[in-house]
Amino acid sequence: MLKEAINYLSAPLYSFTTFIVLFGLAMKRMDIVGTKKFGWGLLITILAIFGWMLTDPSFFTVISTPDNIPIIILNALVFWSTWFALYKGHQNDLRIARGEQPLEGTPENREKVWAWPNLVYTELFCIILCTIFLIVWAIFFKAPLEEPANPTWAPNPAKAPWYFLGLQEMLVYFDPWMAGVVLPVIIIIGLIAIPFIDINPKGNGYYTFAERKYAIAGFCFGWLALWIFLIQIGTFLRGPNWTFYGPFEVWDAHKVVAENNVNLSEFFWIKGLSVALPKNIFLREIVGIILTFGYLVAAPLYVTKKWGQDMLARMGAARYWLLMFLVLGMMSLPIKMYLRWFFTLKYIVAMPEFELNL
Repeated sequence: MLKEAINYLSAPLYSFTTFIVLFGLAMKRMDIVGTKKFGWGLLITILAIFGWMLTDPSFFTVISTPDNIPIIILNALVFWSTWFALYKGHQNDLRIARGEQPLEGTPENREKVWAWPNLVYTELFCIILCTIFLIVWAIFFKAPLEEPANPTWAPNPAKAPWYFLGLQEMLVYFDPWMAGVVLPVIIIIGLIAIPFIDINPKGNGYYTFAERKYAIAGFCFGWLALWIFLIQIGTFLRGPNWTFYGPFEVWDAHKVVAENNVNLSEFFWIKGLSVALPKNIFLREIVGIILTFGYLVAAPLYVTKKWGQDMLARMGAARYWLLMFLVLGMMSLPIKMYLRWFFTLKYIVAMPEFELNL
């Protein structure tokens, strides 16, 4: 009964919503999250639940796949480093609130050391440890190599390398050119633009959260919720035919899930007005075009006029509108995901004649 409930709640709609709620609570209650007590409690809880889940044969089969074991290790490192940064930031915030310097600014932490031998020795030991780890890894785990490529046969499921599984999961919600070209380009542009957009000197050289909470929360949301989470879904919960499987569900290639894909124009003309789709392409997609224009143009202008004047004056037009463009691009993903889950909506604007599907 418990395993069936977990399988049900692991569906992207429920698991993603739960993740966002917990993320919001974590960002709001840094007084709890940024403590060692919370960190140790979270670690023990995760290890206990993970150990119990390993007793299930189906879950163990997926987790123990040679391709997936490194991802589990990377997950542990990502979440530990994220919590550690938040913990250090919260400790510094408490010190700053008391009128003290951040830990990184205290005399004992400002002492300078030579790159040789201090840094070089540390790097040497890290290289040795990593080499030993890789040798032991190669001895105990077989490389996930398959037979030479065969054009008449494809594996099922056919998955990209783990670092591209987030993009592959986006294909469920977006057209290939959006998920494979536009959104990755926006991500790259956003990462490159961070030093240009974020010119706030606070937080340089020391950990903090209170002084940079909006920047940190925004980055963590895009990194954890819209990238790491999608990689987990694509790696552990997408089986044959890219069908969703719960963590305790056997991957059955014969499983068939009936899903409807309906465009917004079909909702409006066929279901709403009970008429056939207009033959004119632009008339057919007029509702989607208006909504897209409103989202990309009208909404930012309204938000800026209502609440963003101070930020616009402080950041300057170039930085402000670039930030607005990146935020709109980032939020288009969860918006499209929820539209798909609730309304089986495929495309807001569907113009296959021009290979333009949004």
